[in-house]
Amino acid sequence: MAEKQTTATKATKEKKEASAKDVPILSRLRPPAGAVRTKKRVGRGPGSGLGKTGGRGQKGQKARQPGNIHKLHFEGGQMPLNRRLPKVGFNNPFPSTIAEVNVKQLDVFEAGATVDEKALRERGLIKGRADGIKILGTGALTKKLTVKVHGVSASAKEKIEKAGGSIELIERKVAPVVRHKNKQAKQAKKTAKA
Repeated sequence: MAEKQTTATKATKEKKEASAKDVPILSRLRPPAGAVRTKKRVGRGPGSGLGKTGGRGQKGQKARQPGNIHKLHFEGGQMPLNRRLPKVGFNNPFPSTIAEVNVKQLDVFEAGATVDEKALRERGLIKGRADGIKILGTGALTKKLTVKVHGVSASAKEKIEKAGGSIELIERKVAPVVRHKNKQAKQAKKTAKA
């Protein structure tokens, strides 16, 4: 009887210990088995199996460092694709985005309304960043509007004026591109001295 109780108490103790081991405590946190491997240390003697030549074999381009074969575009010495293809065109590093609105889209405004950037954004005709707004001539306009934008095509201007409206061109504010701050600072100092 006493033996049965001792075995039962041993079993419960083992269960409690096992459940205590499952509880994540910071001091007991360990990565799962096989998740962390020791760093491969090459060239540290023959006992490791990676001594002397460090697993690279003997001589040749692949044994050298850097060897120039680890580049993504390397094609074994053949002229790589990015150098074989012709280079055409130009990408402007300082592009300006002009929002385009057609004349037919302006019919959503009431007659006599003033159409500017704020009004166009409220109606959802312009979304996102825009350095300027240009009205293009697709469609027809039936209402008299006052349009305040940065640019208008010839056909759009004709259609707006035919409907009895007017156009006010706003000068586009373009931030100056600063390429060499030091050069500009030196020039400013020179002009200040003179």
